[in-house]
Amino acid sequence: MSHKRIPKRKAAMAVGGVVALGAAAILLPSANASQDGAPDDAAAAPRTLKAGDASDLATRLAGMLGDAYAGAYYDGDSKRLVVNVVRGEGDMTLRARSAGAAVREVDNSMAELDSGAQTLKSQATIPGTSWAVDPRTNKILVTADSTVTGNKWDRLESTVESLGSGMATIKKSAGTFRTFASGGDAIFAGGARCSLGFNVTAADGTPAFLTAGHCAAAGDEWSDQQGGQPVATVDQALFPGAGDFALLTYNDPAVEAPSEVNVGGQIVPIVQAAEAAVGQQVFRMGSTTGLADGQVLGLNATVNYPEGTVTGLIQTDVCAEPGDSGGSMFTQDGLAIGLTSGGSGDCTSGGETFFQPVTTALEAVGVTLGAGGDAGAGAQAGGQDAGAGQEAGAGDPAGGEQDSGAGEDAGAGQDAGDGQAGEGADHDRGTGRHGHGSGPTSTH
Repeated sequence: MSHKRIPKRKAAMAVGGVVALGAAAILLPSANASQDGAPDDAAAAPRTLKAGDASDLATRLAGMLGDAYAGAYYDGDSKRLVVNVVRGEGDMTLRARSAGAAVREVDNSMAELDSGAQTLKSQATIPGTSWAVDPRTNKILVTADSTVTGNKWDRLESTVESLGSGMATIKKSAGTFRTFASGGDAIFAGGARCSLGFNVTAADGTPAFLTAGHCAAAGDEWSDQQGGQPVATVDQALFPGAGDFALLTYNDPAVEAPSEVNVGGQIVPIVQAAEAAVGQQVFRMGSTTGLADGQVLGLNATVNYPEGTVTGLIQTDVCAEPGDSGGSMFTQDGLAIGLTSGGSGDCTSGGETFFQPVTTALEAVGVTLGAGGDAGAGAQAGGQDAGAGQEAGAGDPAGGEQDSGAGEDAGAGQDAGDGQAGEGADHDRGTGRHGHGSGPTSTH
């Protein structure tokens, strides 16, 4: 295996190897080529696209359609981008079709949906809740975990009802929102364990990797084995607030930090970072559960963990468990999408799991994906400059249908600060777990 950073990946895959077999088969080279060369006379027909290309098209259409744009999602069966256009905007409907998207007329505008999300924020920021716009239903999907009962449930329900009919739906999760941390063998700090996300390179050429920001609460120095010598040090971290990500630099500046994810004997080269698309099939590697897959359910999600509110996350049905925090979420064709944050459930019962967008993290900490930037400037897919960015610590606040990953408790709720080895411990600190990711040390 080519990951040389953290030579201890055996444990990650030992735990997740069996689970990984089913999902790994899907990762065999078979990416669908986008049909961008369609003849001009077919311009009005929806184009067949890869999920990454569909995300780029959605970004362009959002700017082109203005107030008429009401979200978009990727239909994995037809491999087409479906764009919501506010009813009555005929000209904009024609524009979207001419650009190659399938069009659906809807009643709720993005402005109305965003306003509803703001109402939830001001009136129902309750630990154990989350919300995100679901473009497939043109509504806000509100989720409450098992701790939201009694007066808290009544408050949430009445807030949703106040938004008006057809604006939001409430879903109950059997698990508890928490961040994923736990004892075990992976990357360690202060008794906590996390998973490595993706290897990156700082502007000065220093090798580093990304992981979850809540992992950083366990300690500044991380080792590839419990009680071992530190191999990486926390440079920047953000959690809670406008993200959940951390940058750890390798203590050995000569260490190799390949841009790839090891999924148990199979290497997935990571070519660049990209924005997620609702409906897109994605894969996750973690030090506890190994490889799992599922699909993106929502973007710009707000999650109210016990430690605080985190905004701007990706909601999925990919499962995760304690220790998977920080692990890499990516696509079959090598696009880096996210870092495991938290959620509810596990890889037996399923649930909701949230991820930090990689593009946002790259921009915030000012690094590029891979070694020396040759893997592509991470945030380029979303049109952002990988290196530009605010300080990570400053923060305030389809397609594949597999749900191999619906883990419910995946991660929301535990305190980043808690450094115990148990569930809480793992969460944070970016202890980039081998299994996860493509990162330098990663080695699953």
